[in-house]
Amino acid sequence: MAAVDRLRPVVRPRLYEQVTRQILEWVVANGLEVGDRLPAERELAADLGVSRATVSQALVAMEVVGIVAVRHGDGAFLVDSVGSSKVVQSLRTHAQRIPEIIEAREALETKLAALAAQRRTGGDMTRIDDALDVMLRDIDAGGRGVEGDELFHAAVTAAGHSPLLARLMAEISDLIRETRIESLSQPGRPHDSLEGHRAIAAAIRQRDGEAAAMAMHQHLELVSDVAILRP
Repeated sequence: MAAVDRLRPVVRPRLYEQVTRQILEWVVANGLEVGDRLPAERELAADLGVSRATVSQALVAMEVVGIVAVRHGDGAFLVDSVGSSKVVQSLRTHAQRIPEIIEAREALETKLAALAAQRRTGGDMTRIDDALDVMLRDIDAGGRGVEGDELFHAAVTAAGHSPLLARLMAEISDLIRETRIESLSQPGRPHDSLEGHRAIAAAIRQRDGEAAAMAMHQHLELVSDVAILRP
């Protein structure tokens, strides 16, 4: 008797997915165009009957897949117009690949941190410190520190002086940016991430490869805790 494929469990949409769909349907119904600003989180939460945290998660997910841009102090702006069903599918694809991205970062960046501690130059250390300053200024101004975070990890990668590992990091840089935005949008995460960076930088400064690898490992464990993966 021929094998028969089993039925697959029904995928139930998460609340933030439902919110995303409703926001996009509202965008179409009201004729919003690229460049237009969405209502404030508080207003969206009240209209949709959900918490601001859920609205915030939906907006972050939409930012990750390139539908909106969230600007500190200004709100969320439409940067692309895509059908709601395609966006929700993109959100699910993004959520499914996050664990794999985290695994790749763990494999590459812990090794790069150890190599940076062994091989870094004075110029490398200056670039690492400059990235920390960029992130601190952004966070102090109320931002998420995304640019500084990116600069820091790029500086550590460069300090490892491993062209092949650097090339592998470049291959997944766009995927890492997705998880970076997702992570740094968690409450309190920018400050915690900055502290993790400082621990990594201190170990690299002391040329302690084992401590640098451990600090990077602990940092990646922290940033991999994102709302989109929680039940």
